[in-house]
Amino acid sequence: MKSYSLSRMTPEDAPLTVDWMVRQYGFDRREVEAWVKYLHFNWPLSVKAIDDLGNVVGLLNMSDYRIEEETEQIVHDQPALLKSLNAQRYIAVFSFIVAPEYRGTKLNYDMLMSIMPELKANYDFVFIPVLHRLKTHQYWQRWGAKEFYRDAECVYYLLLLHVSQPYFLRT
Repeated sequence: MKSYSLSRMTPEDAPLTVDWMVRQYGFDRREVEAWVKYLHFNWPLSVKAIDDLGNVVGLLNMSDYRIEEETEQIVHDQPALLKSLNAQRYIAVFSFIVAPEYRGTKLNYDMLMSIMPELKANYDFVFIPVLHRLKTHQYWQRWGAKEFYRDAECVYYLLLLHVSQPYFLRT
């Protein structure tokens, strides 16, 4: 069994986040550096996993950015929905990356569960944008995340933390 320890991240971990996002997702480095600088990272709720050799094997970056900062199109397409969502308390998953050798283990579960008590105490839902090309759609759906919007780049999910399902997600 692979072993690791979890710790909270700090602004000093910004370069680590940039490196992982460039390497794992193939994003442009300058673009990611701008995101990390301007998208209101919530470092105290962000988690990194370190293996026994001191290697980083996972990052869960949380952010306080607003939904419309991720998708401006929702302002035009669904203004009432956006207003309803912004009336609630939420936090966003900026990025969740696990090293290939740790995929299929319980690392991602442990990382998310390490902050779940704080999430449930302080937020109504977690906002999760997922690029169409990524494979994490099923992962978030297994957690119970519900799609509430999509645009040309992403599918947007809500992971409800302790509220009943909002009327706009009912089918």
